[in-house]
Amino acid sequence: MTSADVLPGSSSMTNNNAQANLDDPANVRRWLQANHPKQLALLDKFQIDLRLGRFASSRDGGRGSSSGDQVGNIGSNSSTHQTYQYGKERRLVTSHTVELLRSIVGPTRWKTAAQLLTLLRGLGNELHDAGGYREPAIGNMVRRVMFIVRDEADNVPSSAGGDADNNRNMEKIDELSEQVSSKLRMSPSSTSAPGRGKELSLASMLWAHPQHVTMKHSRQQSGEGISDMRIRSDSFGSTDSCAVNATSSNSFGCDPAATQIYPSHYYMQRDGLRQSVMEAIEEVRGELEDLHKNINDQATQHIHNGEIILTYAFSSTVEWFLKTAAAKKRKFQVIVCEGAPHFGGHVLAKSLAEAGIDTTVIHDAAIFAIMARVNKVLLPAHAVLANGGLVAPSGCNIVALAAAQNSVPVVAVAGMFKLCPLYPHEGQDTLNDLISPSSVVDYSLMGDPILSEVEFVNPVHDYITPQLIDLYVTNIGGFQPSYIYRLLAEYYHSDDWE
Repeated sequence: MTSADVLPGSSSMTNNNAQANLDDPANVRRWLQANHPKQLALLDKFQIDLRLGRFASSRDGGRGSSSGDQVGNIGSNSSTHQTYQYGKERRLVTSHTVELLRSIVGPTRWKTAAQLLTLLRGLGNELHDAGGYREPAIGNMVRRVMFIVRDEADNVPSSAGGDADNNRNMEKIDELSEQVSSKLRMSPSSTSAPGRGKELSLASMLWAHPQHVTMKHSRQQSGEGISDMRIRSDSFGSTDSCAVNATSSNSFGCDPAATQIYPSHYYMQRDGLRQSVMEAIEEVRGELEDLHKNINDQATQHIHNGEIILTYAFSSTVEWFLKTAAAKKRKFQVIVCEGAPHFGGHVLAKSLAEAGIDTTVIHDAAIFAIMARVNKVLLPAHAVLANGGLVAPSGCNIVALAAAQNSVPVVAVAGMFKLCPLYPHEGQDTLNDLISPSSVVDYSLMGDPILSEVEFVNPVHDYITPQLIDLYVTNIGGFQPSYIYRLLAEYYHSDDWE
């Protein structure tokens, strides 16, 4: 048996093989180097391209000249950092990520769903360290594939031991019910109400779920009686402190034989799991290919004749959304904010004008003055957060605030791959980055004694609260910000959020 065939917890492994064993996300690189050098080369190439920003493409997904070059040639204070915000087709980055995962998951010799989840978590950590934190869509795709693996692994036939597991769970529930009943009979309150000890409370019945019946035997062994044991035990994911630390820090250094961070059936080999996972990954690829088409099909539902639409800076998704509405005989006017200091609005205005759309470019300072004439605001999206908030290009927040002051509806157009299971705990710093202020002020002017005392901040993104967003138009339909939590449950598993 080769080192690739050694399962976690095997006592026949040597020290070298143990280091390359697929039971810890930190060992994924060593495991690939020892068993799959070709897949490791693909990972290294992707990381290099990500660090160097080579995932820049044209606005139409790879045809024509690069939008990043066009943006970079606009304005006297242009810099190479401008392509970070507007010169990337994020759908292309996401497609490359899915292709990388498919190329690694398919040929590698993992055996169980637990091993595959460990592999994916390790790959996610590698991509995050390589700069994936600037592109949340990369982490979203890893989480999406992990959700697929969990979904396929949970589809265990009843003949594979499902009935036996259910019987064991019911036995645990009966045991817990008896303990609850005895505790209620022993409580002082039970003496004042005859027969009350035989009834179960709603809380005890809810906490009789199989994942909560693991009792804390350590306290009993320390000398405490059964009456002092916690009837309401911790949840499945927190019954062991080592598992809690492993889950929260993405470090799975605990021994899987002693602490199972996944359900027991995830550690069992199952025929057809690889094929099911690969088919599901292909479905994700097809969803990304049809992304713009599914969004554009909704254009006529939101854009009507005679409307004045205001948008900010450049976004390929917003661009094709407006062009599709115009192609379907909608006559409307578009006001484009230039989006200083990157001036992506100039690129968008030029493209819309060439398509025959009545387009006007305004300074960012004129947003509030012009908002009273606007019927609807279309905003691009960098990420959609778990609370329904929006991370958009820097300057979009003032657009949303002006729209709220004038009661103008704000619609954000985004693909579902931008849905992030993150909360804005850091406020405006959430998923944000500060780049060189050279596009704001010329360094040659910093010799001025007054300017030398000024601190220039050039953020890439703005965080917009969900109260300022009226609707999200996605490739699966339109949703209000209050419904985002439900979409998160359909796309990602809660254990993979962090």
